[in-house]
Amino acid sequence: MHLYGTQAINDQGHLTIGGTDTVELAKEYGTPLFVYDIQLFRDRAKAFQKTFEDEAIGYQVAYASKAFSSIAIYQVAAEEKLSLDVVSGGELYTAVQAGFPKEKIHFHGNNKSEAELRMAFKEEIGCIVVDNFYEIELLKKLSEELEQPMNILLRVTPGVEAHTHDYITTGQEDSKFGFDLKNGQAEEAFLRTYDHPFLKLMGLHCHIGSQIFDTTGFQVAAEKLVEKMSGWEEKHGYRCTVLNLGGGFGIRYTDEDQPLEPAVYVRDMIRTVKKVSAAAGYKVPEIWIEPGRSLVGDAGTTLYTVGSMKEVPNLRKYAAVDGGMSDNIRPALYGAKYSSILANKATSEANEKYTIAGKLCESGDKLIEEAILPSMEAGDILSVFCTGAYGYSMASNYNRIGRPAVVFVENGEHQLVVRRESNEDLISHDMSYKQKVKGK
Repeated sequence: MHLYGTQAINDQGHLTIGGTDTVELAKEYGTPLFVYDIQLFRDRAKAFQKTFEDEAIGYQVAYASKAFSSIAIYQVAAEEKLSLDVVSGGELYTAVQAGFPKEKIHFHGNNKSEAELRMAFKEEIGCIVVDNFYEIELLKKLSEELEQPMNILLRVTPGVEAHTHDYITTGQEDSKFGFDLKNGQAEEAFLRTYDHPFLKLMGLHCHIGSQIFDTTGFQVAAEKLVEKMSGWEEKHGYRCTVLNLGGGFGIRYTDEDQPLEPAVYVRDMIRTVKKVSAAAGYKVPEIWIEPGRSLVGDAGTTLYTVGSMKEVPNLRKYAAVDGGMSDNIRPALYGAKYSSILANKATSEANEKYTIAGKLCESGDKLIEEAILPSMEAGDILSVFCTGAYGYSMASNYNRIGRPAVVFVENGEHQLVVRRESNEDLISHDMSYKQKVKGK
């Protein structure tokens, strides 16, 4: 049994997180329930930051908050001196309401609206990551109209696409994101922005993939981007000061996954940037990264209550829980795998194989295809690990099911940070239909 962060088993054989009994959490807050191990979040943030400091290089570690966005997690990120990536006006609004330092907010997205960009100017955020030529012209118009400067990075596709262990160095031209290095789009984007009176081009950004388990792709991307920036300095006399290498650092969902420690990813990036910069005679830029899943993924655990059971002779046993694809779409969407234990029977022998089914009206609503667990009965509390990223943030009201509550635990304390949606919440935006009478 692999436990994460502060998870442990107490004398009652119950799973605890942050010194808090998860069975008691389920009783107090109900299920499904997202439980976040805030100490693990803090430890991960510090691990990324410490490596930069040990290597004596300028940096920003920005929490990629699409993984999980809420006022409370933004406030914890601010306490840990992180920067913040947002990808919509809604995430930016949430960050502002959380009191997050605006100068440390980076705004991403491939189709930012004029209203969203105006909000970014109004809030005087730290940086906009520019994704396409349409956005360049829109930013020029707004900055000139407002007579207001804005820092920008150009997002580029460097021809490095990482899917776990496979690296394709000729691919990624066909992407909805960014300016391609190979076909000259990045060069054109540079020429359109580097001497603008209000747009301050700081450097380049890339994102090569997700759930990456080695550093090769990051190193190749760093080489390509530093070479491009040094070429601009030589040709145009313009020096970029920031290299953002994105995120995608893998986590351990199951025993099949073998992620690296945060320090390894960061150290190899830094040393590659230093090496390539020295070879090109280029001053080492600040390095920015964007961990999201690797900060909150395995810090999150979902608790469910087991309900109905069904056995298909000679085939499988089903155990249904009180959530499913409405709070975790990833298994149905792309076959994501998870590990689990019974929170109330954590020391019991795991000798039964179950398919964990959700309660949604879809045959594909299965959270785990093959879970090896103790014999289950209605009322047991199932804990599914590593649901902190893209669980709550991708949750829906399908079948008119309310989104779960979210609780933070730390040092034996627990705090509700997102309340459970009620039936009243579900209809709060509905309008009654008023039939028109003929002739009136």
